[in-house]
Amino acid sequence: MQDFFMKIKLNNKKIYFASDFHLGVPNHAESIAREKRIIAWLDSIQEDAQAIFLLGDIFDFWFEYKHAIPRGHIRLLGKLAQMRDAGIPIYFFTGNHDMWMFDYFPKELSIPIYREPLILEVNGQRLMIGHGDGLGPGDHFYKLLKKFFNSQICQWLFARLHPNFGIGLANFWSHKSRISNMKREEKFKGEANEFLLSYCKEQEQVKHHDFYVFGHRHLPLDLGVAENSRYINLGEWVHFNTYAVYDGQHVELKTFNP
Repeated sequence: MQDFFMKIKLNNKKIYFASDFHLGVPNHAESIAREKRIIAWLDSIQEDAQAIFLLGDIFDFWFEYKHAIPRGHIRLLGKLAQMRDAGIPIYFFTGNHDMWMFDYFPKELSIPIYREPLILEVNGQRLMIGHGDGLGPGDHFYKLLKKFFNSQICQWLFARLHPNFGIGLANFWSHKSRISNMKREEKFKGEANEFLLSYCKEQEQVKHHDFYVFGHRHLPLDLGVAENSRYINLGEWVHFNTYAVYDGQHVELKTFNP
């Protein structure tokens, strides 16, 4: 994996991480209620946020046509614009549901887009952060499918579809997704079956990281990787409303209770 590197200096503030909002599912009413909850969370952290990292699957589907984006999510987009105008850095990582993001966020919101895990250095500590899809052992079919979806030919072909049809088709399949059809939250099945934990342990053998922060798993987790190294999974906002906060020494999982 190629390292993407960023260094941040904390000025008596904190860094926040969240992922897997999955806005758009399972229906309009529940998505709107979740979006308002997310706005309330962003309001609550605005004063002491040094930076905010959104680690993928913020939208259950996203595709940017040259002159069109998916309908909805205007509350979140407006809040992110307001926070950026206030000078708060925000970084967006694509997930497997919103990988087709291009230049809308950088141009309109001044929010950069990342597609691979990033190494974040703060106060001498190293954090590896990303969405988490396609990492670790197994899941070879998805890894091959991800390469195709990320290819220019696939994106060019989809862009040829009229937005009414293309976005409508994507939303149809989106409503069949894992998160949309979860009747209850994910369950922990043991460390040996946590593919992202396995990935973190592999990376730790190469170079030490104090924390590994990922999404995608849909289950809040705080697990040991090695001595002085931990893996944090951010969970999701359909059932958990969980996020992580880093104070320069520790990454702590928290639950937002509006």
